[in-house]
Order: sequence, then C-alpha cells, then structure tokens
Amino acid sequence: MGEIASLRDAVAALVHDGDVVALEGFTHLIPVAAGHEIIRQRRRDLTLVRMTPDIIYDQMIGAGCARKLIFSWAGNPGVGSLHRFRDAVQSGWPAPLEIEEHSHAGMANRYVAGASGLPFAVLRGYSGTDLVGLTDTIKPITCPFTGETLTAVPALNPDVGIVHAQRADRSGNVQFWGITGVHKEVVLASTRSLVTVEKIIDRLEDRPGAVVLPHWAVTMVAEVPGGAHPSYAHDHSDRDNNFYVAWDAVSRNRETFQGWLDDTMYGATSMDGGTPR
Repeated sequence: MGEIASLRDAVAALVHDGDVVALEGFTHLIPVAAGHEIIRQRRRDLTLVRMTPDIIYDQMIGAGCARKLIFSWAGNPGVGSLHRFRDAVQSGWPAPLEIEEHSHAGMANRYVAGASGLPFAVLRGYSGTDLVGLTDTIKPITCPFTGETLTAVPALNPDVGIVHAQRADRSGNVQFWGITGVHKEVVLASTRSLVTVEKIIDRLEDRPGAVVLPHWAVTMVAEVPGGAHPSYAHDHSDRDNNFYVAWDAVSRNRETFQGWLDDTMYGATSMDGGTPR
C-alpha cells in the first residue's frame, strides 16, 4: 500500500468507467490535476462525489465524465454559477446528469460513517428544508433512547477517493496541514485511494497540527507539484483568483468550453491546470 506511481499510471489503475469517485479538498488542496487526468483518460459514467463541486467538476461534467453528482453546494467560488454543470442538468449536454443534494453536515457525516464501517450516520439536520422530500437518501429516524426525531443518511464508500496533500515519504505515508476538510475521512471510506502530493521526501518531519495518513491507508501516491492549481496548497502555492474569474467566460457556452478542452486537456502535455485563454 502507499505505492508510488505517476499520475497517469495511478489514474489508469484506480479509476474505471462507472466508478463512484470522490475528489475532495476544501478551499485548498483540491486535486485538480487528478481530475484533469481523468478527463484525459476519457473516463465515462462516473458518479462524482464532492462536498463543494467547483470548477474541476464543472470541467469533468462538461467533458462527459459524469452521469451523477452527489454534493452539498456547487458554484464557481467568488464568481457565480457552474455553467457546464447547469447545462448538463437543464439540457443534458454533453450527457444527462442525475443529482443528489445534501447539506455540508450531511455529506461530512456520510464520509465519517463510511470511514467508520457504519451503514449510516445520524444528525440533527435537514429539518425545515426541502431536501427531505427531494432526496431519497435522507430519512427521518427515531432515537431509541429519547424518542427524538433525527435524520439518517447512508454512509459514503466511494470506489476511489482522491485528495491532494503537501508531502509524502518514499514509503507512501502522507502528511498535510492547513484546512484539512474531509481528507482523512474520504481516504479511509474509499475502497481505493490516490493522494497527489507537492513533494515526495525521504522522511516526514514533525509539524504541529499536521495530519498523517499512514501508508497502509493509501493505495497510491503520485508526486504532482502544483497539482491543486488553481486552488492553493498551504505553504506551497497561492490561489489563482484570475483563473476562477476567467473560467466563467470560458465555460459560459459550449463552443468556448470545447475549445478549452481540446487545447488544454486533449492537446496538453503539461499539468499546469489548463489556464483559460
């Protein structure tokens, strides 16, 4: 476990057509380069899972990778809508997209249940929202001790969980810090996992507040410097705000998006994040 591989080889080995795939990262450490490699390898019929689908899922949906999205919020952060996501839901282009919507708390608790080997999670949430009536995976449950009505959501156990981190050692132990989100939970909940890292080093150094995923919990590690661009990697890179702004125009219609896809994904040899023109 914790096998070191190239990004191309790792995606080829771990991600298959029809898989349930979670690419997680909150604000920073978003595994954008891994998503781009999935696009390049033309994976299809994926169920994509993410607490906050942003532009990487907009790109993957527009590229035809997805048949379903399980999520809790979607948008181009600080800019506006995800136009490829909207086009898929409203017009079925390039393929119809089924959606399953939850709250942030519901999604986080689903990952925790999956990582804990439990069939479902229980929380005080969703009351007074329309999601209860619109989402089949949200059910009321009665506490056997107090009689209180709570909400149950099923565990999330993706086929593949993918995250980005700051570093790993040559044995495949991974270390990350900053906003840690659900990195740990999605890796532990998934059948297979891929962690892209800024750097592979000989030995991990102690760091206050850092989280270490041991090599036995990680399937593959790939060294991908800048693999979170245009999001940031704490202590390694800054957020590329211009990319998010430019993406709104690129993704707004099918023709400009297809041009971006052809130029920067299928025609690209680098993994620079596909800077919008």
